[in-house]
Parts: sequence; structure tokens; C-alpha cells
Amino acid sequence: MAEQMDLPRLRSLIEGVLITLYQRYRHQDFPELCERLHLPPPPPNNGPSKHERLKASLRACPDSRLAQVAEAILDSEPLVASERNVLQDVVWLGRHHVEIPGRTRRELAKRFDLTDHLVYPDRFLALLGQLWDLGDDVSDVWGPQSCTLRDDIERHVIRFPDDWSTEYLFEQLKAFEAPHPRFGRFLEGLASPAILPDEQAQRRFVELANHHLQPIGAQLRQEGEADGYPLFHLAQLGRGTARRPRNLIFATLGKPDIRFTSALDNDIEVAERADQVLVYDHAVGKDGLLWRDLLSWWQETRDITDPAEANRSLYGRMQASLPRQSPGQNNLFWLYHNIYKENLGDVPALLPEIWVHWDPRTIRERGARALQNLRMDFLMLLPGNRRVVLEVDGIQHYTRNGGAEPDSAKYAATMAGDRDLKLQGYEVFRFGHDELCDRDRARAVLTPFFHALLELPHA
Repeated sequence: MAEQMDLPRLRSLIEGVLITLYQRYRHQDFPELCERLHLPPPPPNNGPSKHERLKASLRACPDSRLAQVAEAILDSEPLVASERNVLQDVVWLGRHHVEIPGRTRRELAKRFDLTDHLVYPDRFLALLGQLWDLGDDVSDVWGPQSCTLRDDIERHVIRFPDDWSTEYLFEQLKAFEAPHPRFGRFLEGLASPAILPDEQAQRRFVELANHHLQPIGAQLRQEGEADGYPLFHLAQLGRGTARRPRNLIFATLGKPDIRFTSALDNDIEVAERADQVLVYDHAVGKDGLLWRDLLSWWQETRDITDPAEANRSLYGRMQASLPRQSPGQNNLFWLYHNIYKENLGDVPALLPEIWVHWDPRTIRERGARALQNLRMDFLMLLPGNRRVVLEVDGIQHYTRNGGAEPDSAKYAATMAGDRDLKLQGYEVFRFGHDELCDRDRARAVLTPFFHALLELPHA
């Protein structure tokens, strides 16, 4: 789930960070700083103080861009742990996350033996320092003689591991009452090869964690590898698939001519008419495929430096793939981008004319063994490996002879294809064309649908 992001609080926290930043930078550094932090350009240096120039830049920043600004600050600016954590929590709570109740956390801690993790004490401490306030900043203020939580952990957990139980360590970290996203990232970190470079040890921890997570409908699920080690991410049970897509073939103007250049690695090539198909071949992360990811790929592959130009050309190329005789599909595509125009970079990309299955032969050639629903109207890749298919059904989906007669066989084949997709972990939503052929009516249907689907607040 995702809570509504507390934008007033986020703006206030960012302003607090900027108050400290203006002391580190000169007036002439502000344009580059604001660009790096995704803030609007500062006013000219013709009188206002450094503090006022940064505040003016923040005031000009729309709410829709605040999360991006906060993430840029977290990525590039050194913050004290308490300041870092509260900023992270506001951002993370507004993103998709899994809720883990306090009882589940405590029962897991009681059963959690730290032996495997303490084989790599520096890595373990690094994880704790990334997510929790270990008091290092207090030591900087009061001098090296001050005893910090990090000092206590080094003594009572690493040097003398029998001193503290895991449950007591979690209490000192304040892990039991931490926001859900922070605790979820803690579990992912404990299962990460960066912290635990031992696959058997990773799997022992994941087995323990999943024993406690599964009763609440969650699990640490393997999703890929890094340096030969498995990667695990926290996911909601019953949603999404266990795999991430390798090749996304979309916005096609005709059936693509595809061949494998490496069958072992699943590398494909569009052999002919490559200009009639788009193939997204970058990795899809645990946050799904966002518009900004798609836009970055488009700029890279088309060598477009201007983001505004890239936005226009990518949107236009995808729109060109939509069938002109389907106002419903065109309205759905236009309205999605219009509804989220203020924060388009942060929402999942809406991929039109997506090939879900592919067969070099036609359905007529394949006969009874043919795959149904080879190409779908739209696909969205959401956090948690959720794959969402959207279909706009015109009269041709359940009639023959130009709509003159009902065709139960055609309807049955469509439903069979839907069942196959759902069994593979896809979520399939169908709209009647009549719902969407009028733009005003379509907006009334699609706005609450997309807000509910993306777990975002109503505008």
C-alpha cells in the first residue's frame, strides 16, 4: 500500500535542509545546485541573501516535484542521520510498501540468530548506519569520548555477541515502532548479498523471515541476481509475478519480425521493419517501469538532450501506434497523461500496443494450439512486479460480420486468454468502448480507476 504523501511536511523538511545548504555553497554555485536538486532556477544574485534565493527557488517548485527534490537531496547531500531518516520516511510512506505489524517484527526478532551476519561485522554495521540513527552525529558534537549506539553495538553485539539478544538490538534501533517502509528495507538489506555474501546464509535468513511474513500475506521473493548471488525483495503475496520482464515490445505499427541473436541469453533483434516497433531492453527495477525510466531510455537511444523534446517525441511515437478507429483507446492514453501531467515522471509508464505473447506463425496456421490475445491494448509495470493489462473492448471482441451477429466462440477465446494471463500473475482490466468513447465520460471513469490502481490520492 501507499499512504498519501504529506506534501506540506515534505516541503518544510526540504526548506530545513536548504537552510544548512546555503552555508556550503557560494552564490555562483546555486544554478548548478538547483539543477542537480531538480529545483527551479534561483532568482538572480542582485540583492537577496543566499538563504532567500534558495527559499525562492523552493517556493517556485510545484508539489508534484517535491519527492524528486527530496530524493536528489538524499542521494547527493550529506545529512545527519535524524534529518536523513525523517526525510526518507515521508518520501517512502508515499510509495508502495508492505505493512509489517509490530507483533510480526518482534516474533521474527526473537527467532533471528545473528551468527551469519556477524561473520561480516563491517557490512552489518554499514547496513545499520544506512537505515538507523546510531548516534554518530552526537559523537561529532560532544567529542569522541561520547558513547554512541554504534559503540554499544560494536561492544555488545559484535565483540560479545551473547550480551544482547536480537530482540534487544531491535529495541535499541527503534525497529519495532519504525515506519513500515523502513522496516521492510531493513529486511531486504539483511537478505542482500552486499551485507551477507553467502548464498546459503541468505537463504537461511529468507526462510526464517518468510515463516513470519507469510501469515500477514508478504514474503521476501527472489527477483534476479547480483554478482552471482540472489537478490530478494519484499512483496505482497498474491500480487505480481516472480519474474521481471526482459524485453518489452510495444507501440508496434505491425507484427514485428523477431529473431533471437542469443537464445541462451534471451537477446532478441527486430530483423526487419525495426522502425515500426519499440523494444525497451533496460532492466526493470522493483519500483516498476516509471515514465521517467522510459524517457531516459528514449533520450539515450535517440540521442535527445532536451527533456521537453524527448517527452513530446516519445508521447507522439506511442500515440501513433494506437488504432485511429478506436476513440476509446486514444482517450484512455490521452487522459492518463493528462491526469498525471504534473507528476508524470513518478507514475508508471502506460505502454500501448504491447506484445504479451509472440508467435512467428498466425493463429490460422497454428490452429487449435494458437496462443490467444497476442497483443494487448496497454501494459503497466507497477511496484512489486505487478503486471497490469488494460483492454478497451469494441464490438469486434464479441460479434462477427461487422457487429451484425453475436460470436460466442470469439468471446470465449478472449476470456480463455484472460484466464491464462491471470494464472501467470497478470492483472487484467477490461473497459467497454462505450465507456471511453466520450472524453468527459471517460475522465469520470478513468480518474478514480487510476487513483485506486496506483494507490494514489485523488487530485
